[in-house]
Amino acid sequence: MDCLRDHLLGCGGERMAMLVVPNFWDRSPIVRGSAFAARLRAWAAEGVEMFLHGYVHRDDAQHTSRIARFKSRQLTAGEGEFLGLSHFEATVRIEMGRRLLEDVTGQPIAGFVAPAWLYGPSAKRALADAAIDLAEDHWRVWNPATEATLAYSPVITWATRTQARMASSLAVASVARRLAPFRIMRVGVHPGDCGEPKVMSSIAETVSTLRRSRVVSRYADLKADAACAS
Repeated sequence: MDCLRDHLLGCGGERMAMLVVPNFWDRSPIVRGSAFAARLRAWAAEGVEMFLHGYVHRDDAQHTSRIARFKSRQLTAGEGEFLGLSHFEATVRIEMGRRLLEDVTGQPIAGFVAPAWLYGPSAKRALADAAIDLAEDHWRVWNPATEATLAYSPVITWATRTQARMASSLAVASVARRLAPFRIMRVGVHPGDCGEPKVMSSIAETVSTLRRSRVVSRYADLKADAACAS
């Protein structure tokens, strides 16, 4: 995490958000009072926006619809935790995760991002009921409580699970950062990117290229803009 954060700071990504999984795959729980919890609190105090990123990240649902099965198998490798949850289970995981993250950081969460950006209908209702005011998927940022779209904005991100996926993501990033037709662009990175020099170089080039014609900003700015417009 420190490696990736330092890399982003070095190429001009001085404002960033972190997506935090409370108990990754039921194997890595965030423990109150631990060294990692203290680091999260310090990062939040420095201005890093902390998003709840599911609860365990793993998708254990038995999907009944053909579309959901396709998304679960083709768009992610068993990581779409909130794609098939019931309203009750989604609510429980949101509230448990929010309580833990806010307790650890000492600040309200900035919003919620579903693992693999995959949301089932029940998950969306649970977010609205929980008064979560910011979420995102591959193409937009919105307020689940009001359904208002805060920005239409694609994400440039990288995949390192296989050589083929990595080559594809490098090619897409190369084109997207040069064309960048949207006013607002998002850049999403993962700790695993640190192990791939080509990906790290692509991240640096993407951030540097985009910031030549844009201001590096925060999700909070989208909320503020929406509030001013309403």
